Amino acid sequence: MFIHRTVLAAMLSLLSVCAQARDYRYSDAHLHYVDFFQESEGMKPLLQAMDVGRIDHVLISGIPVAKKWHEDEPKRPRYYAGDDGGAYWYSATDVLVADAVKRLPAEQRKRFHPFLSGFNPNDKNSDAHIRRMLELDPGLWQGIGEVFTRHDDLTALTYGETPRANNEAMTRIYHLAAEYDLPVLLHSNITSKRERNPLYLAELEEPLRNHPHVRFIWAHAGTSMEIHRHQQKLDFLLPTLERLLGEYPNLYVDLSWSVLQPYLLDADGKPDARWIELVSRYPTRFMLGSDVVGKFDGLREAMQAFVPFLDALPEKVARGVARDNFLAVLPRQRQAAVRD
Repeated sequence: MFIHRTVLAAMLSLLSVCAQARDYRYSDAHLHYVDFFQESEGMKPLLQAMDVGRIDHVLISGIPVAKKWHEDEPKRPRYYAGDDGGAYWYSATDVLVADAVKRLPAEQRKRFHPFLSGFNPNDKNSDAHIRRMLELDPGLWQGIGEVFTRHDDLTALTYGETPRANNEAMTRIYHLAAEYDLPVLLHSNITSKRERNPLYLAELEEPLRNHPHVRFIWAHAGTSMEIHRHQQKLDFLLPTLERLLGEYPNLYVDLSWSVLQPYLLDADGKPDARWIELVSRYPTRFMLGSDVVGKFDGLREAMQAFVPFLDALPEKVARGVARDNFLAVLPRQRQAAVRD
């Protein structure tokens, strides 16, 4: 059969591109086993979603608050922002995570890295609670978080004082994290919905400076979809990250979904060259997360949405961001177990 040489050349070019395509393995550095009602699809659907999505490892945590179904609401809300009902700190979320992980066969359990989150970050008793949890299950917990401090409307809905990353209760927790060599996944918005400046940055930067032996993972790089809805793109985010990463070697950045657009990718889905340069300059300091809550059918799509950005990075850097950088922030004892 005759094939025109231009068609043949195009076919060969396509085959070459396919041969060079990267197949990533992933670590999901931000996954919630339960939703805001402390409910979950369970481990079986999660494991199936991980296998389909080529996800080898997962940071698994609960949700530190529970959404109230208020007496005045005839219909149960589906999300914390579904109505004006409040939310309250819920420590049993860690019990649910621990039970789910401990029921797994040993080989599967190695893929899960539980983080403690069920405590009130305004309560100076919380470090004692965390210590008790660590002592109840020696070796189970591998980090602390996601800690909810500044968190959009959830902050206003949660009963009690406004949590801050630099308050005295959190300071006590950071000392405990350093003692146990535990990384801390911290949600601390960089600003509010209306202020076009890094309004709350000092609340993050003070712990970074005062606790150099604690590895901080900044959830969503301080962004959120609610901030984007009101402000679109924060022009000061990139230069702020450049400065923080240069000054604080204990800062790591979770690039979960609210960072993907409009930061890593533009409106046309093309990688932003400035972010490519930043991640390449600090190749071990960024990681990916899905931030799914209790339902796992979208896990594969959430992780693969980063592929255009990963493909624009040098291959070694891309594989670190996709999988290995998260494993490198785990407690040193745990890192050895993962390697083995």
